[in-house]
Amino acid sequence: MEAANRGAADAGGCSIGLNISLPHEQQPNPYITPELCFEFHYFFMRKLWFAHLARAMVAFPGGFGTLDELVEMLTLAQTQKLDRPMIILLYGTAYWQEIVNFPALVQHGMISPEDLKLFRFVDQPAQALEILRQTLSTQIAPDSPTLARSAGAVSRPPNRRQPS
Repeated sequence: MEAANRGAADAGGCSIGLNISLPHEQQPNPYITPELCFEFHYFFMRKLWFAHLARAMVAFPGGFGTLDELVEMLTLAQTQKLDRPMIILLYGTAYWQEIVNFPALVQHGMISPEDLKLFRFVDQPAQALEILRQTLSTQIAPDSPTLARSAGAVSRPPNRRQPS
């Protein structure tokens, strides 16, 4: 996430950070807009907000946390639990094809061949940017809200305090 936060900061924009509290290895990166830095104790809650807010995911080579988030997003997309399409890009084709044998999942009947269309491999920043630009520009109307809603979410009126 640091690369995305840094890119936004370098461009003069704001960026959100969804940080997880871990005993030693995890600290929010310095490029997150301070008022948009959210700290989570549980991975589940972090992933919930990530899925709720995101319109795209670019997964870079990583460990268990990256795999956990990737599989969560693929599962939500596969089971149509989001009310919008989710763009999922796997950056570094050789890495992803080595650590996850997607064709074997199809071969063993664990996923459908159609599920392989839920993501795309990319190897260059320009390639990823072009896919995101093309796809997001056709999905997001200029007057649409910036926050996504999960499928089945109940719309509630804002909580307004009554004057005392």
